[in-house]
Amino acid sequence: MNDPAETPRHVKPWIPVDPLGEALHTMRMNGVFYTRSEFTAPWGLELPPMPGVLMFHVVTSGRCWLEIDGSEPRPLRLGDLALVPHGEGHRLVSEPGTPSDDLFDLPREQLSDRYEILRAGSGGEPTNMICGAVRFDHPSARELLGLLPKTIAVEAWSSPHGEWIQSTLRLMAAEARELRPGGETIITRLADILVIQIIRSWIDDNPNAGHGWLHAMRDPQVGGAILLMHRSPSRPWTVASLAAEVAMSRSAFSARFKTYVGESPLQYLTRWRMNVAAIRLEESDIGIPELAEDLGYRSEAAFSRAFKRVNGIPPGAARRRSS
Repeated sequence: MNDPAETPRHVKPWIPVDPLGEALHTMRMNGVFYTRSEFTAPWGLELPPMPGVLMFHVVTSGRCWLEIDGSEPRPLRLGDLALVPHGEGHRLVSEPGTPSDDLFDLPREQLSDRYEILRAGSGGEPTNMICGAVRFDHPSARELLGLLPKTIAVEAWSSPHGEWIQSTLRLMAAEARELRPGGETIITRLADILVIQIIRSWIDDNPNAGHGWLHAMRDPQVGGAILLMHRSPSRPWTVASLAAEVAMSRSAFSARFKTYVGESPLQYLTRWRMNVAAIRLEESDIGIPELAEDLGYRSEAAFSRAFKRVNGIPPGAARRRSS
């Protein structure tokens, strides 16, 4: 409940929402590639850096180790799922220190534009995996991914959601073995669901998730204001109008927002608009004047100044770099 002193009499009652749930709902993935990996010991796979891409690995039989510079090698066993959220280069190996072959040097069987079978090794103990690289295009998904650690691993057998994860893994493994019609679609969709489940588990279990943007998204009023900006970035928001929408006084809302988020509401709005702008410049051929108008700017010059202040380069340069 709000302190009555914080709630102006003229505002409408605040309707509770699930801001974090809506942020997770936006985590729709575009697959860069998916592989069914068949390895026999000794083997090693070197995955190159892929900026802006989340990589995941699911062990469907056998075991292996995940190595990433600056971290201790992490064992992965049957049913374990691992994420490398920031596209850092890393290695999957049969044993720590095993020499690795580059991903693109290994023989593969191309099944479609985005799905393939990868094989490596010397005939020893087998390990089978489903691996993938996916990109999140929605700005709030990118905001969330930026808060994740270098790696996340979930042991399906000890997870509170273990039974559900195990049944999903069994279905993925069966589809990967049999390659029936539509199997690629089922595998990629299940993999996407597992990735979101791992992120949800990390949010639930990690104490660091109680700070910053994630903490703000769990607050009905600060998170609600963030959602309003996400849904309607072109509206001429002010601190007063946002405060009125979430049934708080202007001063109380402003202080609470900055405490939770680390910046003022209008600073956050500008950064959000520029994140949206960067993605639209990358993915569409929209003109810069039209984009500026769509995001609530009265002039292209004002939009360009804000874009450069947030992203470090003018919008035209961002489009050329993306091309």
